[in-house]
Amino acid sequence: MNADIILSVFICGFRYKNQPAYRSSMNYLAHLFLSDRTPASLIGNLLGDFVKGSAVNLYPDAIRSGIDLHRKVDRYTDCHAIVRSSKSLVCSQRRRFAGVLIDMFYDHFLAKNWLEYSEVPLPDFARGVYQVLQDSRDILPESLQQIVPTIIARDLLCSYREIGGIDIALNRMSARIKWTNSLADGIEDLTVNYQQLESDFRAFFPDLINYAATCKNQYQKYQH
Repeated sequence: MNADIILSVFICGFRYKNQPAYRSSMNYLAHLFLSDRTPASLIGNLLGDFVKGSAVNLYPDAIRSGIDLHRKVDRYTDCHAIVRSSKSLVCSQRRRFAGVLIDMFYDHFLAKNWLEYSEVPLPDFARGVYQVLQDSRDILPESLQQIVPTIIARDLLCSYREIGGIDIALNRMSARIKWTNSLADGIEDLTVNYQQLESDFRAFFPDLINYAATCKNQYQKYQH
């Protein structure tokens, strides 16, 4: 599996076996934002889709907490009424990709409005994440190790600020899927429903921040 295919897995949660499978999960900018910003938490919140089964036990407690937070955030997101409403806006031809598309659209709105949620500018935050990835590369799963240079070179986290960055990512993913698909045209669902999707994101994201904060407080109590 080459780096571009693995990068598609990283971006949207596709899993390649005989055919790709897809599932809904919040995208990685949001997961990183919701971490406690320590290197271990950042790494753990990236590893939620990469580490399976008992392999979780190979990591220290702080990274395992990040992995657990990633998965709880995914479940919370999947069940949230606002997210379900956003998914319903995706046209019927792309409904099977609705989870992936809404993940990416919400990451776009987070990147675009970053300073409403963070005192650290997005480029500075992204550079910090990239440094953690480089410094921690030896403990990452091989599939993630392979794409770290590409993530950094493409400045993936900042690229989502622009609609064009989302469009490029969708086209790359669509080209890597082995069957004929309309994912490359998914940008239409963003542009046609832009105001409503941004409104949905703004209503949903504070709920997600509060949920993640509750989870992190529970981890801190457990560790102490």
